[in-house]
Amino acid sequence: MNNISVEHITLQQFSTPLRVENYCIFMISGEGSFSVEATPYTYSGNVLLFLSPYQHFWWQEGSEAAGELLQFHGDFYCIEYHKKEVACNGFLFNALFLQPFFNVTDATWREIKSLFKSILGELNEKNRFSEAVLRSYLQLVLALSSKEKSTVITEAPVVAEHSLVTDFQELIEEHFIEQRDLAFYANALHLTPDAFSKKLKKLLGKTPTKLLQERLVLEAKKQLHLTYKSIKEVAFDLNFDDEFYFSRFFKKNVGLSPKHFRESVGISVVAEKSM
Repeated sequence: MNNISVEHITLQQFSTPLRVENYCIFMISGEGSFSVEATPYTYSGNVLLFLSPYQHFWWQEGSEAAGELLQFHGDFYCIEYHKKEVACNGFLFNALFLQPFFNVTDATWREIKSLFKSILGELNEKNRFSEAVLRSYLQLVLALSSKEKSTVITEAPVVAEHSLVTDFQELIEEHFIEQRDLAFYANALHLTPDAFSKKLKKLLGKTPTKLLQERLVLEAKKQLHLTYKSIKEVAFDLNFDDEFYFSRFFKKNVGLSPKHFRESVGISVVAEKSM
């Protein structure tokens, strides 16, 4: 594909687990279910789904079996570099404690669909298309989506048990590098490890151990993509005993080695800015 593409898809293309290789925005309508990183979700209505490079996606069933897919490479539009402009890093993509999808209003759905069409129209200009225009369209898609998602979260009902999620999120951000023992987090939240796991699983569809692993993987991906650190340095920064153990952990969770991940996604312009 180009560094950015838009296509009409049949969701049956994803009826077996597939690993996406770019940032992806799916437009899906109707009712059905899918899994992201082996976590099951159900959807209903007009839905936008956001995936980051090398996440696993599996569409299982639905009343409508077609949709739209926008893909873009990190070299074309760096989420980290532009995060202040569209407020989407860790909010639309890589939101470990939030669903990777959300419903949008009919008006926003039509507007984003129109932007998808504009991107496709610009790409059809072949050698005459403008990357600046394409980035502008993509930035609008991300900004509109981020605005819509913030509204969905703001309007969500407050549930007392969700304070557990917030408290765990704060703990994990502070301690995930040096603390990987489930008992540490359970004790800090005044729960037994078993009760803690069951509560988190019920609330988020993921165990605390899974969330810890995902946070480590996210940090590893960021360092591999956003810095010039060697794999050995990344492993050391993330408190792994050695780079070989880190590489095995990364490959088990991502599906490819840190070296091949870096070769695939490249090193971002952000790394240049930080030198």
